[in-house]
Amino acid sequence: MVASRTGTDRAVRLALVDDYEVVLRGVARMLEPYRDRIEVVEIDAQEPVTADVDIALYDTFAQPEADHDVIDALVANPHARRVVVYTWAFAPHLIDTAMAKGAHGYLSKTLPATELADALVAIHQGEVVVSPEPPRARFVDGHDWPGRAEGLTERESEVIALITQGNANSEIAEMMFLSASSIKMYIRSSYRKMAVSSRTQAVLWGLKHGFGADRRQIDRWR
Repeated sequence: MVASRTGTDRAVRLALVDDYEVVLRGVARMLEPYRDRIEVVEIDAQEPVTADVDIALYDTFAQPEADHDVIDALVANPHARRVVVYTWAFAPHLIDTAMAKGAHGYLSKTLPATELADALVAIHQGEVVVSPEPPRARFVDGHDWPGRAEGLTERESEVIALITQGNANSEIAEMMFLSASSIKMYIRSSYRKMAVSSRTQAVLWGLKHGFGADRRQIDRWR
């Protein structure tokens, strides 16, 4: 897919939606080389959304997937012309649900920055874009997440973020569309890197290392 221009004299105005500032900054940095086509609009996290944007990009890091009401809230907000889901999870019913709710795109977090920018431009131009299901999770240069400096992978970080939020293993498995054994594997590997041995210690470590959500951003879009 190649979409080099928006068909207008200005860049696509993009709002990033996630509760973790470090995650949003990572996506913004990924798109910085394409600022002639994609303008990441900064909105004060403490204020209601008042700026009009072309696309609201919903990053599902440690957030509910498209089968929850977050997509409804974004689609219903008059300040976003289009809504796009940015996720690891590609269960067919999630894609179908997102489209049925009114999303205009369902994009993989494995997309390189240039392909992400192309997809956003194409969506702005009126296309509905759904990424092919990635064969496996892989690191994309530019992403950032809590705990990265301490050695956690993005998926390990997401599990620890959900633990810090107070979710049980079964809830985390449901939110991330992973098996219970996969969640336990991520917990074991994360705990070794964090040098903790209990859930209480993990929560305290998480709060100390930026895993407490910066805000409940979706509430600003309701």
